[in-house]
Amino acid sequence: MTKTTLVIMAAGIGSRFGGGIKQLESVGPNGEIIMDYSIHDAIEAGFNKLVFIIRRDIEEAFREVIGSRMEKICSALGVEIDYAFQELRNLPEGAEFPEGRTKPWGTGQAVLACKEILQEPFAVINADDYYGKEAFVRLHDFLIAYTPEKSNDLCMAGFILKNTLSENGGVTRGICQVDEKGYLCQVHETRNILKTPEGAVVEGEDGSRTPVDVESPVSMNMWGLTPAFVNLLEEGFQEFFRNPQNDLSKGEFLLPIYIDQLLQEGRVTVQVLPTHDKWFGVTYQEDKETVIQAFQELISKGVYQKDLFSDLT
Repeated sequence: MTKTTLVIMAAGIGSRFGGGIKQLESVGPNGEIIMDYSIHDAIEAGFNKLVFIIRRDIEEAFREVIGSRMEKICSALGVEIDYAFQELRNLPEGAEFPEGRTKPWGTGQAVLACKEILQEPFAVINADDYYGKEAFVRLHDFLIAYTPEKSNDLCMAGFILKNTLSENGGVTRGICQVDEKGYLCQVHETRNILKTPEGAVVEGEDGSRTPVDVESPVSMNMWGLTPAFVNLLEEGFQEFFRNPQNDLSKGEFLLPIYIDQLLQEGRVTVQVLPTHDKWFGVTYQEDKETVIQAFQELISKGVYQKDLFSDLT
């Protein structure tokens, strides 16, 4: 059986959430967090290995809320678990640490932290986003077709913008340009997209508002990647430090931006796998109650069991 890994990026600080570790907030009837539902959907789709990317300073809380519990569940289901740690001072050889830097280096460095434990095709997700079942099935089906000859063939779950907006403030989305064959041409990382009665707008720092098409495909940082891609990622992180245009005091090495760079250089292809599921997540404190209600509705419709993992055993 082909091994496919789900990599969960759970090292984020959660600054907009207003305190606490937002990835560990309870949203389900038995204390489940959003990550529980993603793990359930991934295992149901066929993923058989999990890697949690966390920070050392949240390790104890993480293991208490999800790690130890998930190890027991996955052991019974034959699913392997591993951990990777995103370290602020884990830099490319020869790179100098910029004094005063406290912010993590971004999602690209997060995935790079898994370099020693990824020898198989893998999907990457955010810990605090709910993606729905369809996307995991599509990514898994893509990844199990992996061969070494396809090492530069990547994929991405393509959500519809209107299904990914928050009722409580602006969000950042990678708005995608896709060709007629379903391949990604470009990702425009777009900040502060606000939901409006008419649709959505991008609000600039000067208060200007530019309408955006709510039917646009967007990236939610849900990628299907290959073992060889990790080597490209390492190369990109080295370039990030060599580039004099990057502000090393606060700049970030972001996965969608680097993948877009590789696309423009013709070094990879990215197939966009459309999904029509509705995203939700806890970006703001006010989002939490909406997410709790959404899971209650999914359970009442039979999408999930109240005892979440009982249908997998």
